[in-house]
Amino acid sequence: MATRVSYPLEVKMKAIEMRLAGIPVKEVMDQLNIRNKTQVETWMKWYRSGELKRLEQPVGKQYSYGKGPEYVSELEKVNAENRFLRQQVDLLKKFKEMERRYLQKS
Repeated sequence: MATRVSYPLEVKMKAIEMRLAGIPVKEVMDQLNIRNKTQVETWMKWYRSGELKRLEQPVGKQYSYGKGPEYVSELEKVNAENRFLRQQVDLLKKFKEMERRYLQKS
């Protein structure tokens, strides 16, 4: 399964700027370490259609028209934070278990 890559807004804007200057997509990809040509083309499409807010949205989270990250409800923020904290706890539990097994073998 392919992993999704999140590019900072600065990289997206630099890619758009380079394309507007006539630099080929391949060169833009090489210089900015962008994996997929379609990604640059999508950013250009959003730029040309004035959808600059879309450049700021996180990977995998599509917002309805007229909404953006600033409209995420408090509940969604808390749920996201809970997921993140649960992942940290799970990771620590796995580490502790590995550590316990390692110390038993010693």
